[in-house]
Amino acid sequence: MAIDEQLNDNGTARTAHDAPETGITPGGTTGAFRDVLSKDHARRGKPPLHFADMTPDERIAKAGELGLPKFRVKQLANHYYGHFDVNAAEFTDFPAAKRDEAAAEFFPELIHEVTRQVADQGATIKTLWRLFDGSHIESVLMRYPTRTTLCISSQVGCGMGCPFCATGKLGLTRNMSAGEILEQVRVAARMMRDGEVAGGPGRLSNIVFMGMGEPMGNYRSVLSAVRQISAMPPEGFGISARNITVSTVGVVPGIRKLTAEGIPVRLAVSLHAPSDELRDELVPMNKRFNTTQVLDAAHDYFLASKRRVSIEYALMRGINDQAEHARLLAKRLNHYGDNWAHVNPIPLNPIEGSRWTASKPEDEARFLEILHAAGITATLRDTRGQDIDGACGQLAAKTKEAFERRDGAEG
Repeated sequence: MAIDEQLNDNGTARTAHDAPETGITPGGTTGAFRDVLSKDHARRGKPPLHFADMTPDERIAKAGELGLPKFRVKQLANHYYGHFDVNAAEFTDFPAAKRDEAAAEFFPELIHEVTRQVADQGATIKTLWRLFDGSHIESVLMRYPTRTTLCISSQVGCGMGCPFCATGKLGLTRNMSAGEILEQVRVAARMMRDGEVAGGPGRLSNIVFMGMGEPMGNYRSVLSAVRQISAMPPEGFGISARNITVSTVGVVPGIRKLTAEGIPVRLAVSLHAPSDELRDELVPMNKRFNTTQVLDAAHDYFLASKRRVSIEYALMRGINDQAEHARLLAKRLNHYGDNWAHVNPIPLNPIEGSRWTASKPEDEARFLEILHAAGITATLRDTRGQDIDGACGQLAAKTKEAFERRDGAEG
């Protein structure tokens, strides 16, 4: 969690003075769980301040500094949120003499496309972005028959340390600003509008915070992004909050805080194991907040929001995909008794050279059969990007390794 926005165990925000220099979760420097930090973690610069990072009053004040009246701010908002446009040089409704200055002050470049990988006959586009400090993140745009979903990153790397995850191998470098998060959305929305995705022009309809990072570890920026994604233009992109999913590996104070917000986003919990013994190995955060604490918090979110919680479960061959795991998972979820969860078993997109690999098809089928027989709603997740670096973080990890090899050779 950012230095200036950590959460206490009761879900309240800690002040900048109280927050430790390292770690993104309560107890991140002591106790059973410690955040996994990249070697670049100490190099914490702040990205340029963007229109999306400013409050309405800050935007008006900045406009005043440029000699612009208040109504010009609404024009800029219309261009950004309504037309997905930051090229102020072409804002014909804006004073020509002020366009370049407005672009520099309100729309500095936060993400720069490095490369795209295209899969599924053009329906899936994975983009590698370079940030202001040379860091890399990924987003994935996926078009389906009835919706188009963008999977976005909220942190550079991740400090959760899950051993089967490519992003987890990177460690945490830093949190992303709300502007950096929202720029992924703006560009994808523009791509859909302009017909850059197979299937012709369309509309970006769904956002999932399932890319790089732990969203609850960057709560303030993520919440700001959620509000701006879901607000109608000219305050936001107009994507319904009900079509936004925020995921977590089980940062309980973050779940509690999100519950109190009253925003009808969907909560997704990356459970991956039905018992503490197994989850301690697969999801180190379980040593901080165990399965009972996580499921209790998730069920409370359901009670407050009236929205079923998604239980994400990456199936790994011979590790968590056997019949006894499915039966225990069903028992744990049915303990609450009210059809509150939807399980998404996910065929693992394995990391190259990793011992963690995808389940056998017959084990996947049996896992689903057991859940269904127990009355659990479950759908095997459609895995996109099988013919590219599909697992989250793979492309960024490969890029980082290539830069490190180059720098080592030059040194």
